Amino acid sequence: MLTLYYSEKSCSFAPHILLYDTGADFVAKRIDFDTGEQNSQGYLSVNPKGRVPALMTPDGVLTENPAILLYIAQMYPEKQLAPKEPFALAKAQSFNMYIASTVHVGHAHKMRGSRWADDKTAHVSMADKVAQNMESYANVIEEHYFVGPWVLGEQYSMCDPYLALVTRWLRPDGVLLDNFPKLKAHDVLMRTRSSMQSTLPIYA
Repeated sequence: MLTLYYSEKSCSFAPHILLYDTGADFVAKRIDFDTGEQNSQGYLSVNPKGRVPALMTPDGVLTENPAILLYIAQMYPEKQLAPKEPFALAKAQSFNMYIASTVHVGHAHKMRGSRWADDKTAHVSMADKVAQNMESYANVIEEHYFVGPWVLGEQYSMCDPYLALVTRWLRPDGVLLDNFPKLKAHDVLMRTRSSMQSTLPIYA
């Protein structure tokens, strides 16, 4: 049995979709950030970082989306959610790590500037750059990473729920999705999948 610790305002959106893709037997446990549950002794015993997602597996806890997504994909090889060939898998991980290390950080500058600076004027400056930075990141994905119709080409993979998460961020971050036809088409395609349809109401 797998347990996904999630918050409806978080990046756990991506592994939540992927778990539905696999048909896995899992429990989704909501962590209430409004009451500070992420900092409770109970949750910190699961994830000392106090963040979501975290995935409880029979072998222990995994954190960080690239690791969680890869684990889910490799636990269900019959679903073909991760490439088998080493270079292709490395390319997939390159995409997921770009989202984790660059895109997510750029998005977080809008509302979590206190992680990087104490000066409130610096927080404002960070937030002011979010739209510009996110547009730049979207362009890198559109022109460099995205093959089509799915991220890696003809085969849907663990990368696609992660891109769906980014697409959710773009509009509120001030980026016009119409400027990125490949990403817009991907968003339309994702919304036809039952896994996405099952996840969206949870993260409304």
